[in-house]
Amino acid sequence: MPQGPGENTVSFKREIEDEDQVYCILKTVYEALVEKGYNPLNQLVGYMISGEPAYITSHKQARNLICKVDRDEIMEVLLKKYLG
Repeated sequence: MPQGPGENTVSFKREIEDEDQVYCILKTVYEALVEKGYNPLNQLVGYMISGEPAYITSHKQARNLICKVDRDEIMEVLLKKYLG
C-alpha cells in the first residue's frame, strides 16, 4: 500500500563539535540574564523560537556568545542534559 507524504520518519543526525563548550555558553548566558534581572528561561525560549538575538542581553558578552552556536546544537545539548 503506498504511503502519502509525511508518513515516513526522517532521520536527523548531527555531530556537535564541543558539547561542553555549548553547555558553558548556555550557563554564561543564563547567569548574565539573571544578573540583569530577566527571567532567563523566558528569554532563552524566545531566542530559541525566534532566532532573534535581542532576547539575550549583551551583558558579559552573552549575546555574542550565543550567536556563535547554532540553535539546533543548543537544542541537542539541552535535550541530552534533560533526557540523559
